[in-house]
Amino acid sequence: MPIESLGFGSVEPGRSLSSDDENGHVVDSPIGQVPHESATATPRPANGNYNGIWLSRYEYYSSGRDATFTAVHHVVVLQHDDALTVRSLPESAISSMEMDLTIEGNVATGTWTERTAPDGYYRGAKYHGAIQLLIELTGTRMAGKWIGFGKSFDINSGPWELILQDRSTSKATIEAFSRPPEA
Repeated sequence: MPIESLGFGSVEPGRSLSSDDENGHVVDSPIGQVPHESATATPRPANGNYNGIWLSRYEYYSSGRDATFTAVHHVVVLQHDDALTVRSLPESAISSMEMDLTIEGNVATGTWTERTAPDGYYRGAKYHGAIQLLIELTGTRMAGKWIGFGKSFDINSGPWELILQDRSTSKATIEAFSRPPEA
């Protein structure tokens, strides 16, 4: 695991982890590359790279239907320094969803917006709010809570998670995930 994932600054290859370069373990490989890691290992972010296709799943309570529902989308995540943009893929759900997040350590904080289906229960309504997610050290899952307003002038909240599906953001990968997620 890259040392930055553990909360330490970067270490140049060939340098020691101790300040005097004599009493620590020498780093042989470039940061983010682990020589003994097999090709079949779960991919980890290199230096906090969260680009890829993720499964977005959140729960919400519908007061009008007196039931809790789960919404799922395939989303593309693009990282720009400490900022993440999250956009749902076409055809992955009947609604569209987006997030703008800022990363600080293993915490992602930001806003979300969902535009519901024009012919669905909420008739094309736009909902938005705040979100905070904890990023697991593997870099393959983010989980936390959302908060936002409801139809009846109430404040709602619930769990939200993002689960890595593929590190690629190629046109072919995006097209392959532009479909409803499997149950």
